[in-house]
Amino acid sequence: MKIRGIAQAIAEGIRQEMERNDRIVVLGEDVTYWGAVFGFTMGLFDKFGRKRVIDTPITEQTFMGISVGAASSGLHPVVSLMFVDFLGAGFDQMFNHMAKNYYMSGGQYPMPITVITAIGGGYGDSSQHSQVLYSLFAHLPGFKVIVPSTPYDAKGLTIKALRDNNPVIIFGHKLLTGLPFLPFEGNEEEVPEEPYEIEFGKAAIRKEGTDLTIISAGLMVHRSLKAAEMLQKEGISAEVIDVRTFVPLDEETIIKSARKTGRVLIVDEDYMSYGVTGEIAFRIQSKALKDLKVPISRLAVPDVPIPFSEPLENAVIPNVNTIYSEAKKLIQ
Repeated sequence: MKIRGIAQAIAEGIRQEMERNDRIVVLGEDVTYWGAVFGFTMGLFDKFGRKRVIDTPITEQTFMGISVGAASSGLHPVVSLMFVDFLGAGFDQMFNHMAKNYYMSGGQYPMPITVITAIGGGYGDSSQHSQVLYSLFAHLPGFKVIVPSTPYDAKGLTIKALRDNNPVIIFGHKLLTGLPFLPFEGNEEEVPEEPYEIEFGKAAIRKEGTDLTIISAGLMVHRSLKAAEMLQKEGISAEVIDVRTFVPLDEETIIKSARKTGRVLIVDEDYMSYGVTGEIAFRIQSKALKDLKVPISRLAVPDVPIPFSEPLENAVIPNVNTIYSEAKKLIQ
């Protein structure tokens, strides 16, 4: 079947797993009639009812705590949070309990929790509704960090998360959801009707190339591919890698590509300092330094809040032209 955007694909993955596993319950903000605002739970309430799809008050610490208790007692909660920016309100329950209880209990209490949240800017929602922030969770041991860029990946990665005994956070970019009230930079894609898994820690090479490697995730994959098309017209062959998951990270694919091309650009919509661009750059140089022809380049959001002003927002979030320009510098 054809699916436009990642929201429907994620909802389809949840639906199929809820049919297979009656321990899965969905809770969070507006998960019933609104489908979690950005569509990640659309249609689930109509099929499974209020016993398994439960609206909560806007009290993030409370429903994150509920999910920890539910997981400890044998359920698999799917927790929907409207904006990643609001995870701070439930952060204590997440990084002190959700991420650690499996380890601290000596494996007695698995934490099968799937958190789904919306990330990213590009449509004028300002500083408190436009962040990405997945590097915060990639930094904390215990979480698996998933960033789908296509409908096919979104469904497969969601099903994989719902079969995992660890807390998994799925970060879905709003401009890839395919909802009519948002700009759309993703794609419509043929997705198998039957359930399937995509392994964590397996990056996808979206475009093969020989002159340089562009590494990105989520929305930035689509913008990197467009930049690669511009480079191709000038005879520059760019390889585009979609990491898919930051934790676990497919270091092998990334380093193999870096060794092949000798030039690397890492593109990220999260903040520059102390983020995933620095981590990936270190891992590349630690194992492929002698193969690099030029220093690794990074393109990310500068360390400023996301502006409301459209020209300023466009200036701080990497776009096709800035990716193209930064990549071309590596060739000159």
